[in-house]
Amino acid sequence: MDHYREPVKADCEELLGRFQATESVRYEQFVEIWKGMDFSSIFHGKPELNERRRFARLILSVVSPYFLPPYTFQIRVGGLYLLYGLFNTQLVTPREKIRIALKDWNDVMQFQRDAVNAQHYDVVYVFRKLLSDKAFYFTAMPTPLNFRIKREDGKKRKICEEFVDPPSRPQELVTTDLLEEIANIHEHYEDLKKAIFTKPDPNLDIVQQNLVPKLNSTVLTYCNWQTDHATSEQQDAGEGPSNQESSNRALLLASIKSKSYGQAVEASKSRRHRQTELVPATGPDISPKVSSKKKRFPSLKTRTQLRFNTQESESEVSNLTRLWCLTAVKEEKEPEKKKKKFNWNPNKSSDPT
Repeated sequence: MDHYREPVKADCEELLGRFQATESVRYEQFVEIWKGMDFSSIFHGKPELNERRRFARLILSVVSPYFLPPYTFQIRVGGLYLLYGLFNTQLVTPREKIRIALKDWNDVMQFQRDAVNAQHYDVVYVFRKLLSDKAFYFTAMPTPLNFRIKREDGKKRKICEEFVDPPSRPQELVTTDLLEEIANIHEHYEDLKKAIFTKPDPNLDIVQQNLVPKLNSTVLTYCNWQTDHATSEQQDAGEGPSNQESSNRALLLASIKSKSYGQAVEASKSRRHRQTELVPATGPDISPKVSSKKKRFPSLKTRTQLRFNTQESESEVSNLTRLWCLTAVKEEKEPEKKKKKFNWNPNKSSDPT
């Protein structure tokens, strides 16, 4: 049965979209659209007797979210009219009721008060007629919970953005009741200061005196800016980019190019030892100039020979003998003197006696 949910939702959004285009909340306008689309024949899509009740329950569950926030007042009125028509044209007996969770009942009663204050009596009549017919089924959850069946998360429900007002958090936060409460608290605070301190102390003037009027004017200014901003965006989307925007875009691109040409170009890894020079963007040649190849550093052998030759020239000039060797100089060996050997010959010896 769930495969019927998307087609039913598409038909309901089509009807509500046409009702939104009328920019009215009158029931006569809704009835003309209802009859023009022959919307009551939607229940004939499932003629089987055993499936009619489930199909009616599915249709009412699809339409009921349009009667609740965050949709606009006009869409909620259209959702109420749609529930009223579907409840009275369903083919099952007894008629299937509309599920309303207890957490949503405060929003429903606030919707009724807003309709009464705005003198939309046709909206009030339709709502009270549903109440008198006991069309609402008050439940703990918007959807029924079944054992071992995954519950559908309400946060994942897709919301039609065309039926929702732009974000208005400041307006929702700063209400008339809140301003009155702040004014009463501020007045009580001032009375307490006067009762405690006989002389006014400037150190106690922390809160501004005109806090409530300033807060109210700030919220009104933001609301007007939001409305003007949304109107300008719609006009820009309908007209397209102007010539001034095109010229601004061209100037922006030109400035980006000039900045990029004025920066030093990073060389590749094989040429990073070469120096680069900055070239202005207005010059005829925008390619970076590379300096000549760097002179090769002499080797250790060359530097040693050069140093040795320099020291020899200095020694010749100063008539000084200065040895330069990486190793110690070998000592010159003096010629050894020949020592006489003692030869003892007994035959040559003479006996004096």
